[in-house]
Amino acid sequence: MKPRFNILQILSLSMGFLGIQFGYALQNANASRILQTFGADIEQLSWFWLAAPITGMIIQPIIGHYSDHTWTKLGRRRPFFLIGAMLAAVSLILMPNAGAFTSFLPAMFIGAGFLMIMDASFNVAMEPFRALVADMLPADQSTLGFSIQTFLIGVGAVIGSWLPYIMARWLGISKVSINGSIPDNVVFSFYIGAAVMIVTILWTVFTTKEYSPEELASFNTEKVLKQEKSKFSDIFKDIAAMPKTMKQLGLVQFFSWIALFGMWVFTTPAVAQHVYGLAVADTKSVLYQDAGNWVGIIFGVYNGVAMIYALLLPSIAHLIGRKMTHSLSLIAGAIGLLSIYFITNPTNLIYSMIGVGMAWGSILSMPYAILAPALPVRKMGIYMGIFNIFITIPQIINGIFGGMIVKRFFDSQAIFALIMSGCFLLIAAISVLWVEDKVHDELVSTKS
Repeated sequence: MKPRFNILQILSLSMGFLGIQFGYALQNANASRILQTFGADIEQLSWFWLAAPITGMIIQPIIGHYSDHTWTKLGRRRPFFLIGAMLAAVSLILMPNAGAFTSFLPAMFIGAGFLMIMDASFNVAMEPFRALVADMLPADQSTLGFSIQTFLIGVGAVIGSWLPYIMARWLGISKVSINGSIPDNVVFSFYIGAAVMIVTILWTVFTTKEYSPEELASFNTEKVLKQEKSKFSDIFKDIAAMPKTMKQLGLVQFFSWIALFGMWVFTTPAVAQHVYGLAVADTKSVLYQDAGNWVGIIFGVYNGVAMIYALLLPSIAHLIGRKMTHSLSLIAGAIGLLSIYFITNPTNLIYSMIGVGMAWGSILSMPYAILAPALPVRKMGIYMGIFNIFITIPQIINGIFGGMIVKRFFDSQAIFALIMSGCFLLIAAISVLWVEDKVHDELVSTKS
């Protein structure tokens, strides 16, 4: 059996995820604002956001496959998330400066290109981190490991989401767009995000030593050999042979992530229109920038709630089971999103984000805690990558049709995208009840 980790070791194991989520939060809270500032129409927003799920669907299974069979002095997971973080940091620096490249293409398309590179880099970095936690921790610590990872994700996301607002409100850095450029408070926030990402990734790289193939073999009955040969075509065989639990969780992930994508893309225009009373096309006004900054704050709130809630999830799951814990959390998120329709005071959006934070904290940890013990150890990387397909496909579907639905069926009123997201979370909450979680049930029965 694998050695148990103490809390500090688990924190170091996932420290790099703090930096990744710092940058990811900056992107989630500001990408729509940046693209609209450069001229994107509300119908086009979800199309530009397609960069994330498409690159994730392609890259993560490939990265997972090759990280399963890559052994270097740094191990098999660390080389991948180190390279991914460096590329993501460069993209964070370049994206808000897309206007400087207008001699080649319109700024909107340059910004979308940097968004695609950034997303590809995030995906290269994120997938090996999921597999690393599963590699290193024994089965009875998997829920704790992914919960602490979610806690660190929350820390990075809160700071990343709030940073533009803090810079404008407390540090006096300009929040006004001049001649179609991105406000300084957003630009400087992206620079800081790049630095944080590099520092935290290096923390994990230098403080965590991965198990060798021989050590992994000694912990498991499966044969794990260093000289094991791999073929790219094996990815398709692994997809066909995925475990039952993984297939069942796929449906839960589908409805969870189609909801999240809609929230990330449309919250800024929804809040600007529905709560601040702004005209649909007035994206360059100070009021729109205020709405964008406030969306960063409430996104930070839901990430902060997720950060705290993640620490409670192991205890809650022990009492009522992982499936019921995840279901109730998703219901809380649905209520949070649906409640936004009834809000006219921006401050009250904070209460809506409490439910969203509970759902987000659970989405980032419980599906992986259920999945990891059900996977063969020698296929951990590839199956974590394949599992990402259940995250990316719903985002692609929403990205293709979401903007068109909002514009043509709801007269460009983005608030209805959030209502749809709330309904999708309710469906996910129901579907999780049919997921098989044998490993958790066996652990509970053994202890009792």
